[in-house]
Amino acid sequence: MIHAGNLRKMVSIQGDPIQYALPLGDSLVNLNDHIGSSIKLHFNGTINCVCCGKKIKKTYNQGFCFQCFQTAPEADESIVKPELSKVHLGIARDLNWAQTHDLIDHYVYIAVSSDLKIGVTRHHQIPTRWIDQGASYAIKVAKVPNRHVAGIMEVWFKKYYKDKTNWRAMLTNQVNNSFDLKEEKYRALELLPAELKQYSSDDDSVTVLNYPVEEFPTKINSLSLDKENTIEKKLIGIKGQYLLFEGGDVLNIRKHNGYFVEIEY
Repeated sequence: MIHAGNLRKMVSIQGDPIQYALPLGDSLVNLNDHIGSSIKLHFNGTINCVCCGKKIKKTYNQGFCFQCFQTAPEADESIVKPELSKVHLGIARDLNWAQTHDLIDHYVYIAVSSDLKIGVTRHHQIPTRWIDQGASYAIKVAKVPNRHVAGIMEVWFKKYYKDKTNWRAMLTNQVNNSFDLKEEKYRALELLPAELKQYSSDDDSVTVLNYPVEEFPTKINSLSLDKENTIEKKLIGIKGQYLLFEGGDVLNIRKHNGYFVEIEY
């Protein structure tokens, strides 16, 4: 069967294991059903901006044309650096969009993808955010009223914790399982200044995430559709936003947002 369309990040549903689907055109391709089988991805050379749809030669910030990268609210610098959100001051690229996405509850969390890391996400993006990062387990640390405050808290925590995922360690399943996240949460809260401690989350539950992977690679090779427009390999698993193929090859779907591909299985 063949499906075609512009790549967007995989849709995930929490389960044991996590269920993944790839949006392509009007279809959602259930990828879990094809783990253990060969699939073929073919990039026809067309890339469309994920925001305006314009045909482009290269993408900026995972799928945008340069103009949308500069002007679209979805590509604002506060997406990567939430402390720079200014919508609480009435300042934004698109005030209506920012009010809907930034002036809502956010969680500051601790997750383990390989080692401890701190992060921020909108309240409705849990556990999707953790899944997209390939976290093995995670806990909510604080619940704050807007993106700016979440960013301020994250900046404070960066003095003590990493905020990036080691994607190679994550994909080879080099996960430190020795942490007691409830203990780590309260250790982290003690590090906060008084004005931020008020936002501590009452939810001490630890979310454990199990990915559909037959076998984790020991070494990985990152594939690029710009260099290899046809990939035909046995799919052995999915973790984060990566397809894992036999032999250690991996494909970052999110990196190829906007690329028009056909998938055949």
